[in-house]
Amino acid sequence: MHRGTKNLLEGGVTFLVGLCLKLFTAGVEIPVFTLTKVGVVLMVVGGATLVAGLLRTVLDARAGRADGTSS
Repeated sequence: MHRGTKNLLEGGVTFLVGLCLKLFTAGVEIPVFTLTKVGVVLMVVGGATLVAGLLRTVLDARAGRADGTSS
């Protein structure tokens, strides 16, 4: 699997987990931190990873490198 594709997949999964935490854990209370805030942080990290994967995929395609390796 190419590096950009891995980043896209990882970012998508991270974003979805964060979205689920944000939407479905509003009534859950734990003593250390709020799960909805953790969900927002995961959504931001997942979005950044998605953008990085998209950028890597586009740049690799423009450079003609189909295998995802850099020179």
